[in-house]
Amino acid sequence: VQLQASGGGLVQPWGSLRLSCAASGRTYSRYVMGWFRQAPGKEREFVATISWGGGSTYYADSVKGRFTVSRDNAKNTAYLQMNYLKPEDTAVYYCGAGITIDDGYYYLSLKEYEYWGQGTLVTVSS
Repeated sequence: VQLQASGGGLVQPWGSLRLSCAASGRTYSRYVMGWFRQAPGKEREFVATISWGGGSTYYADSVKGRFTVSRDNAKNTAYLQMNYLKPEDTAVYYCGAGITIDDGYYYLSLKEYEYWGQGTLVTVSS
């Protein structure tokens, strides 16, 4: 599976962005999709995840209530809607895909994702 993340850019504090993650290749398999981010000098951290069926989601406390993860399996694409952005949200955002056999399960750990996109930079600054 190849993942292509897009939608990053420069945004002012309290602004919004929507990231997309398009999958190609072995898309007939079922995948959990996740978003992680990595700020300069820091380790990659979990942001949000969504089950294959889309009915189960989980968020990091730092983004809960501001970010929304979704997916459109017909388009093989996952999204991360980011609202009320803060300077501390500045990071490279990565999408990951992890194989699953369960429609309702999601993954929280980096190790559970077999495939990664190249990352898209989000900069929140005035």
